[in-house]
Amino acid sequence: MEKPCVYILYSKKWDQYYIGSTTDLMQRVEAHNLGRNKSTRGGAPWIVQYQKQYESPKEARQQEYALKKKKSRKYIEWLISSAG
Repeated sequence: MEKPCVYILYSKKWDQYYIGSTTDLMQRVEAHNLGRNKSTRGGAPWIVQYQKQYESPKEARQQEYALKKKKSRKYIEWLISSAG
């Protein structure tokens, strides 16, 4: 099992970002791209733009919620560009 992580996906089709957390990033991205998630269905292909690992699933979820709470595309794009 991988370490828990927060990830940011991007859909060129929708020109939209999606923030999530998981313990298996490859499986989760595949689920998004196969339409198994209601909120991302139709936006495929989703491309991983950012990921950061954490020690526990709880810590990853807290960071996911903190990022979502910001509701700022500008901040998300800054985060992605600063991670490279």
